[in-house]
Amino acid sequence: MEEAFQRIYEKYHSDLFQFLFYMVKNREQAEDLVQEVYIRILKSHSSFEGRSSEKTWILSIARHVAIDFFRKQKTLKQRIFEAFDWDREQIRDHQPLPEEIAALNEEMQMVYRTLDTCTVDQRAVVILRYIQGMSIADTAAALGFTESKVKTTQHRALKALKNKLSEHSIRKEGIAKG
Repeated sequence: MEEAFQRIYEKYHSDLFQFLFYMVKNREQAEDLVQEVYIRILKSHSSFEGRSSEKTWILSIARHVAIDFFRKQKTLKQRIFEAFDWDREQIRDHQPLPEEIAALNEEMQMVYRTLDTCTVDQRAVVILRYIQGMSIADTAAALGFTESKVKTTQHRALKALKNKLSEHSIRKEGIAKG
């Protein structure tokens, strides 16, 4: 098992980390979630039947780990929201840290920020299809979707991203002219 784990780590670690980083947009959180994925891989590797590629199986586990994280965050945010005294204080929005997006060029930074406008499923499809370069069939297998659902989700995500990027471009041009 140690050999298999080492092979999996060497072959898929970069893709796994990148997928989770784009999903949660926080380096430390992505690293924690990667560890959770590895724990799940170790626990269930013997039951992997090979009906999909190993990468597809691993990214499917990663998607479930990310969804679990978002569910926990949602309930935590809801509890904080309910307990917070809104008359006295304001909560600052949490944006990605500058060093987390500094390496990306301006266009990619804009795409990265606009991923927030997508649903979790849309974000996962965009990351797998365009950042990870997976096929529609592999994306469907990784997410547990039909190929038709991947295509529809991809279409809606790209439409949302295009609209947001167009809005940004128009605002940017307006600022440049003004």
